Amino acid sequence: MPVPVPVPELGSYNYVAETKFALGKAFYDLPQEEKDEFAVKGVEQGNYNGYVGNRQRVVNEKSGLRSRVEVYNIPKFNGDFEHHHPAMIEEHIEEIEEFARSLHSEVLDPLFVLLALALELPEDYFTKIHQYPVKSEDHLRYMKYGKYTPEENKLIDNWVQGHTDLGSFTLLFRQPVAALQIRYPSTNEWKWVKPQDATLTVNACDALQFLTGGYVKSTIHRVAVPPIDQQHVDRLGLLYFSRPHNDIPLATIKDSPLLQREGYTGNDFEVSGHPVPTMEEWTFAKQKWQRTGYDKPEHKTAQILPGWKEKVYV
Repeated sequence: MPVPVPVPELGSYNYVAETKFALGKAFYDLPQEEKDEFAVKGVEQGNYNGYVGNRQRVVNEKSGLRSRVEVYNIPKFNGDFEHHHPAMIEEHIEEIEEFARSLHSEVLDPLFVLLALALELPEDYFTKIHQYPVKSEDHLRYMKYGKYTPEENKLIDNWVQGHTDLGSFTLLFRQPVAALQIRYPSTNEWKWVKPQDATLTVNACDALQFLTGGYVKSTIHRVAVPPIDQQHVDRLGLLYFSRPHNDIPLATIKDSPLLQREGYTGNDFEVSGHPVPTMEEWTFAKQKWQRTGYDKPEHKTAQILPGWKEKVYV
């Protein structure tokens, strides 16, 4: 389940909230044709850095109502990725880079140390496979959930259906529109995630579930229809997605005394006898699944890679 983590000294929390969210709002206020200039090329191959509008995705089949989710992804600043951004992003690119690097060193690294200690591993076990200079598909995201009318919201079960993220940890900054829900693994009950001042919400993700043989569970979450008194505004999100180095095989860690003792010795790929993917292979396979074929009935439970089929989380 997600964990609220106090925000360290990344500048004041108000600065982060006001400045970073203002940049996201400025981008999404651009005319559609200007946003489309920064559209991701090769979405069907699983590429994702840049702008993606999900206008083709149907959220209610009977009415034909379509998704109003938009994302803008900014990759690592480590020399492995091109950076081509609209003017308001370029004008602040140095502080965006500093912010992204600080999230990595001041939030993620301590979380990885805590995880290593919990698994009775050397404290640098996970930080060594999550180094900022090494190529991985980490990215900072501005995400907009465009509002619907009250009449439209009555037709929608959720703005985004239940799913898991594909990396290590996802960091979510607090914002005022309540919509995030997580499913408790012990009861399958959906619970609202209450925003807390000066904290980040941290979701565990697929890569950690694979690496720990299921001991760490990927957080199942969804974006529900907001409460009626919050449905009149757009929901703007600021997120950071952390992922292991691209060349890391997602095999169950054999060096953890805790995992061995508790019997977490194989993940879905290993148990089914299929090849274990690298993080890069898993990333682009799941990204391709997320971005293509969603209009087909079999998409919800499609095979992402041999040994892993997606699930419906209700």
